[in-house]
Amino acid sequence: MKTFIPLIPVLLLLSACGQDAPSSPPVDSRSVRAEQVGLQGAHSSTRYSGEVRARHETDLAFRVTGRVQARWVEVGTQVKAGQLIATLDPADYALAATAAQAQWVAAEAEARLAQQDLQRYTALRAQNFISQAELDRRQSVSEATQARARQLRAEATRQGNQQAYTRLTAPYAGVVTATLAETGQVVAAGQPVAQLAKTGEREVRINVPENALDALRAARTLKVRLWSEPDRAYAGRLRELSPMADAASRTYSARVSIAEADAAVKLGMTATVEVDTAAVPSLSVAQSALFRINGQPQVWVVDRKTGKVAARSVQLGGLSGERAAIASGVAAGEWVVTAGVHKLAPGQHVRVLTPAQP
Repeated sequence: MKTFIPLIPVLLLLSACGQDAPSSPPVDSRSVRAEQVGLQGAHSSTRYSGEVRARHETDLAFRVTGRVQARWVEVGTQVKAGQLIATLDPADYALAATAAQAQWVAAEAEARLAQQDLQRYTALRAQNFISQAELDRRQSVSEATQARARQLRAEATRQGNQQAYTRLTAPYAGVVTATLAETGQVVAAGQPVAQLAKTGEREVRINVPENALDALRAARTLKVRLWSEPDRAYAGRLRELSPMADAASRTYSARVSIAEADAAVKLGMTATVEVDTAAVPSLSVAQSALFRINGQPQVWVVDRKTGKVAARSVQLGGLSGERAAIASGVAAGEWVVTAGVHKLAPGQHVRVLTPAQP
């Protein structure tokens, strides 16, 4: 028995050498977080702040020059169609109208006298008491005096209109939103005196950046919320979109009509327009998965069989929040690294952490 005892440790060592060694990850293996590429984004929402305005806003102005004699409205005054807004001193226009009327009356009298003379000279010509040339001259004088009478009648009518233009009235029912002239002020023709907002349709004026114009036009729904009542939403409709950007802000002005606006919607209120746009589902990855090589966007694609990563160029679409749409470069179902992308090398072994792992 003593002869075989030393052989036992040797046999144990040989037995251990015959077993497979425990597997271990490669020395350069790195733990990473990754996600599976899939379809993302059924719709998106964008908000724009704006101001409640009237559908029709008019700058009211006199059609003639003069001194403001009286202003009959203030900011906030509700007016009816035809209601007096302001008046100019009509004295000079009344004198001009009177003078034009008098000239017209005198011209009418001359025209009647010339017509009577023509009738008499026509009778004399029938008896050969005057020449045909004299009759023609009398007929020409009659026609000229009638033409002058018509001219002065039109001038008298124009001067009468000029006098009427010293009274500024509301073209429609609405509310005065601004007064731009005071009593005693001399104003030019066309210079705004007051601003009138028409009663009825209300809308929100917003400014839209150039990269969001297509999304606004293609919006599935538009919702308007007042800052005074944020829990209440009104249906909106894009009514107008400026074809040219503002020179200062480089944004495009848009007006969104408020459907069924009630008394709570007041002019000048601050409102928010929510643009809900339908988007075609597309492949997307977290923006943290992106890095660049020579200016070209790249992602690390994980081969789940070998555990190795490979850099792959991708074509980006739009950005939404923390996601980036991928137009080409990866396929649905592939895995890409989302954390630690700047610490990897091509062909490096990685170990993908599951969400349950720290």
